[in-house]
Amino acid sequence: MGGIGKTALALETAHRARGKGWFPGGTLFVDLRGYDEDPVTADQAVLALLDALGVRDGDLPPTADRQYDAYRALLAERQDRMLLILDNASDPAQYLPLLPGTDHHRVLITSRDRPDALPVRLIDLETLAPDDSVALVARALRDTDERDDRPAREPDALRELADLCGHLPLALQIAAGMLRRRRHRGIASLVAEIRETGDATTVLDHGSPGTDLYGRSLVLRPVLETSYRRLPPDQARLLRLLCLAPGAETGTEAIAALADLDTSSVLSLLEDLAARGLVKPVGGGNGTASAMRWRLHDLVRVFGAGVAAGNARLWEEGEAARERVLEFYAQWAAAADDRLRWLPGKPVPERFGDRREALAWLDAERAVLVAAVGWGREERFADTAMRLAERLGEYLDWRRYFDDLIAVAKAALDAALLSGDQLNEANAWNSLGNALLVAGRAEEAIDAHSQARYQYQATGELHDEAITWGNLGNALRAAGRAEEAIDAHAWARDLYQAVGDRHREGMAWNNLGNALQEAGRTREAIDAHTRARDRLQAAGDRHGEGRAWHNLGNALRAAGRVEETIEAYGKGLEIFREFEDWYGEGQTLRNLAHAYRTIHRPVDARAAYLQSADAYTRANAPTEAAQARAWAAEQPE
Repeated sequence: MGGIGKTALALETAHRARGKGWFPGGTLFVDLRGYDEDPVTADQAVLALLDALGVRDGDLPPTADRQYDAYRALLAERQDRMLLILDNASDPAQYLPLLPGTDHHRVLITSRDRPDALPVRLIDLETLAPDDSVALVARALRDTDERDDRPAREPDALRELADLCGHLPLALQIAAGMLRRRRHRGIASLVAEIRETGDATTVLDHGSPGTDLYGRSLVLRPVLETSYRRLPPDQARLLRLLCLAPGAETGTEAIAALADLDTSSVLSLLEDLAARGLVKPVGGGNGTASAMRWRLHDLVRVFGAGVAAGNARLWEEGEAARERVLEFYAQWAAAADDRLRWLPGKPVPERFGDRREALAWLDAERAVLVAAVGWGREERFADTAMRLAERLGEYLDWRRYFDDLIAVAKAALDAALLSGDQLNEANAWNSLGNALLVAGRAEEAIDAHSQARYQYQATGELHDEAITWGNLGNALRAAGRAEEAIDAHAWARDLYQAVGDRHREGMAWNNLGNALQEAGRTREAIDAHTRARDRLQAAGDRHGEGRAWHNLGNALRAAGRVEETIEAYGKGLEIFREFEDWYGEGQTLRNLAHAYRTIHRPVDARAAYLQSADAYTRANAPTEAAQARAWAAEQPE
């Protein structure tokens, strides 16, 4: 990639190699200026090389062919090994005629393009690691003025600046130059300036301090522009569109939707862009195109988006591409969600063979999907973004990504308010309430579910109203308002009975049992959970049945029926493990350990607590895991 530090690395390497005596014959260096308006040709370069070797004026052969012959002959005669650096080549025609013709000497070539057709050893350069980026800027400031203590005083700002520069050496050098110039201002001032504009290339180029050690201009945008202008039209179009994709990485199939191309065609174009250092392939270890993902450097992304924004035709092309890829994500998320919610006897969902496959796709795409829902704050994308958001709730709750769950719910609510559809608004309030509840914000969840209930009542949607009564009941119970929760769950149960939804009636019985247990009405809770278990079994909801067994175990434990309690927890544990529901497994093992303590079986209790801690760890619940380990430590061995 342009600005990655190819020349600096090549020259540093050459200096170190010469210092070790590897090249006693010396080093030759030619800047081929491959990405300038007027690149150096091989015919021009050979003249410079002959001059460096002492052939000039009257000794210079009259024709290009004889000049190449003289150049190779001189190298062949040299017993002492030499290093030839051909820097900044854009085309093999610039350097192929300059190769020595003998393996005695060595050649180091730098380029933004991978010459995959040639048998040369390729070394791909990546951006710097974050710590190295910070060290580069800190050292640049300290070498100029050893009294400059800003890196020590503002470590967080320096790290953020490195992030904003995308850890690209050229951007970091420009930033260091700007900080030298603004000696009496903090690093945070430059960070704020970049944040305000949203475009690091504009800020850094505006304050460009001139040239680097090699006499090249310290500028970002022209480096990106020259790479972009050299692209064929189909590659340039794909790069522009890819810069508009949500998230840092994008899968091949999503890019095909973005570009409105088949997978084979888009994969070929992506490989061409990767050969030019403009995209980077990541993943795809199984060798299939669908598993491949592609990453753009942040500065390339900002540049490409700016190209599209500055042209009305390209802007509309980009908006249409965004519509296509958002629809792609909405359809695939719907298919994954259908698989997660699938029950025996229902139509088999398409696209995903089983639950694990659906979860794997959602795991890989999570960051992209969350970002795509945010597009719903633009009217053009509001409806599709709401559909996408609706299909992510089950997954994000299952994986306990509560911050993402709240972000998706809030974005969906903004989209619903923009669309002006009352039913969509009710759905969004309901989703937001669920997200707030699992994040432990019960009072806010009550307000959100109350809003949803009012909206559903206004639309006359009894089934949706029943769902919200149940969710409101859960929030009321979490807030310690058990009697109100009982009333809410009873409303939900009765509405499900009225509309004939036996499956959700079973879920309502389960929630009602929890509220009754919270209120100390244990006998009624046992009856409610028993009814829930039977209805969920009949509906084929295996995971829901597991929750009912677990909750029934809690009620039986409160009633002192310990042997039945252990049996119920065992049934629930079996189901949670079947579904890889690690949090449910952790809860059940913890409660099973409590039951063992009640009947004075400390060894069994300790083992169950430790297993609970392991399950909680897998479920990304470190607080619960730590508590389980603490309880285990309290048990006598």
